[in-house]
Amino acid sequence: GIDNTGGGRPSYYGGQTPQMRWPEGRTQGESMDLVEELDGRYPEWGIRLYPEGREGEVKEMIGAWRNTFPRKSRPSSRAAFLFGWNGDPLWKSEFERVLSETDAILAGSSGPFFCGSELTAADVAWAPFLERYGAQLPCLHDGLNPRDGDLYPNLKDWYDAMDTVPAYACRVKGDRSSWRKVLSMAGYGNAGVPPNVLDRMAGEERGDYEAKSEEEAERERGVWDEYVAGRSHAAGTAGMEAAATMARNRNAIIGDTLKQASRSSKFVDEGLPTKEGDLDLALRSLASALIEGGESAGVGPEVMALASFLDDRMCVPRDMGALSAASIKRVAGFDG
Repeated sequence: GIDNTGGGRPSYYGGQTPQMRWPEGRTQGESMDLVEELDGRYPEWGIRLYPEGREGEVKEMIGAWRNTFPRKSRPSSRAAFLFGWNGDPLWKSEFERVLSETDAILAGSSGPFFCGSELTAADVAWAPFLERYGAQLPCLHDGLNPRDGDLYPNLKDWYDAMDTVPAYACRVKGDRSSWRKVLSMAGYGNAGVPPNVLDRMAGEERGDYEAKSEEEAERERGVWDEYVAGRSHAAGTAGMEAAATMARNRNAIIGDTLKQASRSSKFVDEGLPTKEGDLDLALRSLASALIEGGESAGVGPEVMALASFLDDRMCVPRDMGALSAASIKRVAGFDG
């Protein structure tokens, strides 16, 4: 991969990510060009994103994305199509236009995806931006929810359908917490965002810790079971995967936790250990709780504080998938 955070880059690299160097030495960029190339090179792997005979339809839907999203927003790799050049959010009416037009496009499909009943490259093109909108728009304006089934029924069906795609739901998708963290680096730049947006972000955060219904939990378990089928490297449950990720990164987690604890008392006041031995024990206890299913009444305040700290530091899907991250969040939010 290409280090896009200022680190070293291979000698052949020149330009922006994403970029691929193929086995024959050819270098190629542009996201959707890469998706099409991968689909053609490896037709036996998973879903055909450009189904034979329907390539034109798929490309037309990709083009519809370009014609739907705001054109006068400030370019941003972290918060695309959200803010104007003055740093304020775009008008609510502009976001409502985008959502309504997107819902109408989906209504013209046999659904729930952009080209019918199966995922295609069109969904790959739309997903990064609609995913962000789903988490971020409620923070920008009151009464703005892309998942509102009364206002945008076809769009809600699309969100629900994407959450049943195993690879996307378990490893590719970001989570609402991570996309809200992005907002703190957008708008007015790294200085933050307007105060009213911060207030809405705090309100949205409270919803992250709401318990899922048994039906929702069962659906997520089914999606995870589909994901791990044929993936010998993946753990049996999302919680086990979170525990395995923590174990692989044990030294880095302990080092970062101790460093951050020396800088701020936020989580220390909640019980976060500040000695390596105590922190290692809390990490092991958290891993055990995750393996057992999370939300364990046996976890102590130091384990809950560690889970809260990791939840605060985590970026999804960079560090782990959304379902695995949610298992840590459930321990952090457990109230006994």
